[in-house]
Amino acid sequence: MRSEGHFSYNQLLAFFIPLGFSASLTAITHVIINGTMSRGENAAFIIACYAIAMSIFGIIEKPLIIFRQTCSALVKDKKSFKVLFLFLLYVVAAVLLICFILGFTAIGDWVFVHWFNAEPNMVETISNTFKILTVVMVLSGIRGIYEGIIIREQKTKWLTIMVVVRLATMLIASYLFVVSGYITSLTGAMIFLIGMAVESIISVWKGQSLLNGKKRSRSKLKMKGVTRFYFPVLFYFISQTLLIPVIYVFLSKTSDKNLAIASFALAISITGMVLSFFSYTHQLVLQFYEEHGKKVARFTIVISFIPSILLSTLCFTPIGSWFMGVVMGANASLAEATINVLKVFIVKTIVFPWVDFMNGFFMLRRKTNKILIAQILNLTTVIIALIFLVNLFPEWNGLNGSIASTLGEVIGLIVVIIVFKRMGSAPSEKEKTSLFTRI
Repeated sequence: MRSEGHFSYNQLLAFFIPLGFSASLTAITHVIINGTMSRGENAAFIIACYAIAMSIFGIIEKPLIIFRQTCSALVKDKKSFKVLFLFLLYVVAAVLLICFILGFTAIGDWVFVHWFNAEPNMVETISNTFKILTVVMVLSGIRGIYEGIIIREQKTKWLTIMVVVRLATMLIASYLFVVSGYITSLTGAMIFLIGMAVESIISVWKGQSLLNGKKRSRSKLKMKGVTRFYFPVLFYFISQTLLIPVIYVFLSKTSDKNLAIASFALAISITGMVLSFFSYTHQLVLQFYEEHGKKVARFTIVISFIPSILLSTLCFTPIGSWFMGVVMGANASLAEATINVLKVFIVKTIVFPWVDFMNGFFMLRRKTNKILIAQILNLTTVIIALIFLVNLFPEWNGLNGSIASTLGEVIGLIVVIIVFKRMGSAPSEKEKTSLFTRI
């Protein structure tokens, strides 16, 4: 490991803060879209159709969105980029096939009605909205792979710039749709498409310019190496996406299912908003750990407490009641239930940055299959905990979901630490140095 004398914490901040801002600002995308659709004549119908199409989009997009992490971890030059881009084309083809089936056949209509409880009069609108979102998915994959180059070259300010330009473009598009009076579910999808197209164009331009400037290296990346890295990460993200609906199924069996689901939904959205800024901890490991391990570990220790401090402020000060009532629009009983759920999630916010940190280490060592072990045990823990909690304490309502979810996260972290320490006994000197001796 090279000397850390010329590497400062300011450099880590300069790399990390733009990533955090870009993740947090991205959430505004859906605020703009929902705000536009709510101005329609039949707003409830418009938003419901769009929400169903977006639910499917959220699942199918996962194989494409993780090309950001894959590229930042694996691509070192044009040669390795071509290998990964070819793999991206295979994934895009598979995604387009699924989208064609859902958008243009009776199978899609059946899925909308029976899996997502859509009314028959909603099917055509959902289908047309989903067709537009299909293009968004493809652009998301292209954007992601080039953002991986931008992150690897440590030009993360461009991610913030791209998101700001994207949001500005979407605001203009939203204004024009409102002025024209054309507000439907398709309007929401088109605003999303316009924003994603602008962001993708900038990411391709900047990413390609950085790629052209890279010197040829001894990269030996093969398709087999890509698949070994990619598929465990894919399973990790898909299982995270499916975990929330599973929790909702169990919460529907509590004493007050409406309060349970509503309080958990609000709490998980607030927690997600708080954690979004810290969802790039793995990139600190990927880009800096090998050469500046001590500083990366110490930096992570400091930032890992920030989400829990923010959430604690909401839970234990008058700010929480104000936020729940004014910002989130919750009534007194829902606000109280949500804050109780959030108190449990404080533990989750302490654990999450370190789970992401450890995931980054496994990505760095090309051992993403190790992530699977922790995630499987995480899922198993959540389900077992929910079975017991819902049956023994149904009156706890949304608390059951937060306790199970947090317990699963803690178990997952314990498992990855155990696996990490075992990897530390490998012959390589770099892998002998564990996180705990670096701190």
